[in-house]
Amino acid sequence: MNRLLFASLGASLLLLNASCSFLEPAGGHGHGHDAASRRASGAPAESGHAHHGGGEAAYGAPKASFAFPDGVPAPGKSTTLTIGLRDEAGAVIEKFDVNHEKLMHLIVVSEDLSHFEHLHPEYEGNGTFRVDLTFPAGGRYKLFADFAPSGGAQTTIGEWIDVEGEGAGRPIVPDAELAKTIDGMRIELDVEGLSPNADTMLTFSFKDAASGRPVDDLEPYLGAVGHVVILSKDAETYLHVHPADEASTGPKAMFHTSFPSSGTYKIWGQFQHQGRLITVPFVVNVTK
Repeated sequence: MNRLLFASLGASLLLLNASCSFLEPAGGHGHGHDAASRRASGAPAESGHAHHGGGEAAYGAPKASFAFPDGVPAPGKSTTLTIGLRDEAGAVIEKFDVNHEKLMHLIVVSEDLSHFEHLHPEYEGNGTFRVDLTFPAGGRYKLFADFAPSGGAQTTIGEWIDVEGEGAGRPIVPDAELAKTIDGMRIELDVEGLSPNADTMLTFSFKDAASGRPVDDLEPYLGAVGHVVILSKDAETYLHVHPADEASTGPKAMFHTSFPSSGTYKIWGQFQHQGRLITVPFVVNVTK
């Protein structure tokens, strides 16, 4: 069957109906460490989340089928994605645990990492989730489905798909300055311990861009002050990081994590302020 319409692969253990999308212009609870990190290639890996009951013994390595019922997606057109989930023996997984207010988190990124979406597919029953999405351009995209079968462990499954046409192919270059202004807010990122397998602290600081006043009234987003997703340049290493203090409201939000190897990584922080979801990207280089 056409691999563009259906794809299955084994899971790697990990984490992620409003949606957030972020396209650059021609630009856990309570635990301190990252929720998960893995090579998103189907090999099992240890999850940073608390396991739920039976874990791997209950389901083995879950499998996902990503399908576009209307055919190969085209850029700029709304399309429906369905995600079917089965256990290692091929039986439909019927029940799922709520994780950060949702049954499933779906991350969508373009191959050059310039496009990022964090979506929440609706559960239709019988192991199937559905979501409508629109790809801004052609090329390759990677989908990360993040879910927890009831009685099983938190799981993330990643899959590459193709969209009609050519991708933008923007270079992924480390930022010279870790500061961005988005929607009138100045957001700075301080990174301590930026080396492979080190205990790394990511500290986001928030100020009003016009007045310089610290922003201390951030609102909860999916049950926490913010969420951070990190991908390696090749989109094979995925980390989802929760804040050290989920109840914080600013002007700082701190996240512990660890980069598994050297290389270029892209970091997306997501925060909510005055009802608006703010997604801020940074690119860093991890060196030995």
